[in-house]
Amino acid sequence: MVQLPNKQIACLDMRSFYASCAAAIEGLDVMETPIAIIGNIERKGGVVLAASPPLKKQFGIKTGMRLYEIPNDPSIRLIEPKMQFYIDVSMELTKLLNRYVPKEAIHVYSIDESFVDFTGTEKLWGPLENLIDRIQDELYRQFQLRSACGVGPNMLLSKLALDLEAKKTGVAYWTYEDVPEKLWPIAPLRNMWGIGRRLERTLEDMGVYSVGDLAHTPLDYLERKFGVMGNQLYYHAHGIDYSELGSVLIEGQISYGKGQTLLRDYITMDEILTVVLEMCEDTAMRTRLAGKKGRTVQLSFGYSKHALGGGFNRRKTLTEATDQTMIVYRICMELIEIYHDGRPVRHISVSLANLEESYGLQLSLFEPSNWKQQQIGRVMDELRMKYGSASILRAVSVTSGGTAYRRNQLIGGHYK
Repeated sequence: MVQLPNKQIACLDMRSFYASCAAAIEGLDVMETPIAIIGNIERKGGVVLAASPPLKKQFGIKTGMRLYEIPNDPSIRLIEPKMQFYIDVSMELTKLLNRYVPKEAIHVYSIDESFVDFTGTEKLWGPLENLIDRIQDELYRQFQLRSACGVGPNMLLSKLALDLEAKKTGVAYWTYEDVPEKLWPIAPLRNMWGIGRRLERTLEDMGVYSVGDLAHTPLDYLERKFGVMGNQLYYHAHGIDYSELGSVLIEGQISYGKGQTLLRDYITMDEILTVVLEMCEDTAMRTRLAGKKGRTVQLSFGYSKHALGGGFNRRKTLTEATDQTMIVYRICMELIEIYHDGRPVRHISVSLANLEESYGLQLSLFEPSNWKQQQIGRVMDELRMKYGSASILRAVSVTSGGTAYRRNQLIGGHYK
């Protein structure tokens, strides 16, 4: 019989992290004051990045809404994000966890969420339930941060315990025995970690509507349909995850890409191509740094709402895998020529998928200078890694349509 992972993995999440940090700076109580963290207060269309519980409950304002949707009420506090402060607080939280477990037992999943392996800590700190209570108490006393914690025998179940139960109750402990009762009833499928709307639609077309349905779908059928992903879907539906701490919950990055919503409508082809080139550069660099190459280039445009919205999402697969900026860019230009209808563009995404390992420099009979371009790309990567992403830019990035230089001044998409 296969031995399943049976560790004590906790997934610890800071509730209302951004709003709580902002409240601490302003001397406010995040549970009493309606607080909205706005990406840009100067713009009516500024995005709500975070909302305190009272703002959600009393005014119905949620993350992702716009500044103009917030009522003109004197009790509401509008605060711009201070990203460097949030990062500093996150680092202090990690230091607190490091008092109880070694660094190797902590995986910072996001700025406000971490996985912690508490296996064996009872020898030093007593029962895990008492230790988690102690840590949550310290988080509140030192940082005024309320937290939720899901605990399971592997990373997946700890994450599901957090998202599906602990965010309501504060703490939740899941075991493999809980899977039929707590995991299988989950529907719609997008409520299951790792399943997005597109995959949900595909599964529903197969007659799979809940995690229980997925768990009872034959493994060989899922593998024929989805390949390696089908294997992972089957085992995850049973609560089984062999990932080591720090690895992604669903193994294997399937693409590298970049997407951004532009600050204004881009109308001229010169400006559109400028941003596309910048994004191809970013995508290719991420792919190279991961030691990968990709065969499939995907480009998507979202048109301005002033032009009735819509857009396109198209891809092209190459005969040879690549990690070169200009090859990806040439394919994007081909896709633009075929599918772009000339309307103003507001969102652009570029990705490189169908990945394979990159084994050194690849020579091509049809492009004899190919190896030089690969060397140039790697040198540029090294310079950016050492001196910052703006240390070497293409000339188009300093034109009116370029966004790379401005984005370099931001942390997490926002000013420091």
